[in-house]
Amino acid sequence: MPISKNSNDWANLKRINLKQIFVIISVSAISYFILLQSLLRFEEAHSGANIQNLFDAVWWSLVTITTIGYGDMYPITTGGRLIGFVFFVISLSVYSILIGRITNLIATILENKKRGYYGMKHKGHSVIIGWGSFGRMVTDELVAAGKKVAVVTKDKNNIDKIREAYSISQVFTLYSDLTNIDTLLKVNIKDAAIVFINLDNDTEKLVYVLNIKKHYPNLKYIVTIDNADLKDTFLSAGVTYVVSKSNLTSKLIASYIFEPDVASYNEEIISYAETEEEYDMKEFQVLKSNPYLNQFYTKVFYDLKNECNAILVGIVKTKEKRKLLKNPEGDIIIELDDYLLMIANGKAEKKIVRLFGTKEGFTE
Repeated sequence: MPISKNSNDWANLKRINLKQIFVIISVSAISYFILLQSLLRFEEAHSGANIQNLFDAVWWSLVTITTIGYGDMYPITTGGRLIGFVFFVISLSVYSILIGRITNLIATILENKKRGYYGMKHKGHSVIIGWGSFGRMVTDELVAAGKKVAVVTKDKNNIDKIREAYSISQVFTLYSDLTNIDTLLKVNIKDAAIVFINLDNDTEKLVYVLNIKKHYPNLKYIVTIDNADLKDTFLSAGVTYVVSKSNLTSKLIASYIFEPDVASYNEEIISYAETEEEYDMKEFQVLKSNPYLNQFYTKVFYDLKNECNAILVGIVKTKEKRKLLKNPEGDIIIELDDYLLMIANGKAEKKIVRLFGTKEGFTE
């Protein structure tokens, strides 16, 4: 079952286990002492016995139970041998129990690891709340771009599906009740770059946003909505990016009707390029090592085209309030921590990465 937040149940379970352990140890110790005393009574009555005191009896019993069997001591009376048979059966039972417990422990550890109960340590990753066909498409794009993803799902069957599709180094999965916000610490949500709310309907998404914002108000959130009229509602609730599926679909379909080549190019640009020949829109942060730092946007536009065959289409200023300038005019200076937006294919990207000293993507 998903992780529960009822700590009282866990405390009660621990108390029950401790009682069971205490009873088992007590009964075992009493039984062991009775058997040793019985063994000594049988053996002491025989003149040729080599088990003559309590120390000898303890030594022989331990050697027997552990199946070491030195043969230096052994019962010679009928009663002693019957007790020896009991110890032999006990030794088999002990090993059976140990092997069973170890097997169960290993199976439990592996199952808990698969369900994500031991947590993860990634930073700057994307967290997807909820799973489905749409979530998988988003994950495919993120993984193709080399981004780390953590998926939180309430359906145990999704765990196996995700593990079959992605390696654990790419996509971490957590099986949990989605209403239990505290378990999100296991996906290191505090250090996530963004959280994608991927639930079944707009109402669920809005309720979840209002709840999670109480715990993690400073994170960036993205939501897709079915009802475009709710966009302002979600923005007011604190969602950073709200995407209307119907608006995107209608615009793309309309574009295919009257300008199909533009639509085809746009569809390629907004997805991650899978080959070096395909183009997509890329975003690179300007670091101190960037050769275009403190240069004019216009000059960089021509330099990038000549040096990398990339087309600069915009810049994001981050000094005060984050602001996107689309193909700006005038004397725009490229400053530290700005982001440059450009259209480039895989070949151009390799050149830009070497030139800029950073990979593409939003890193704040």
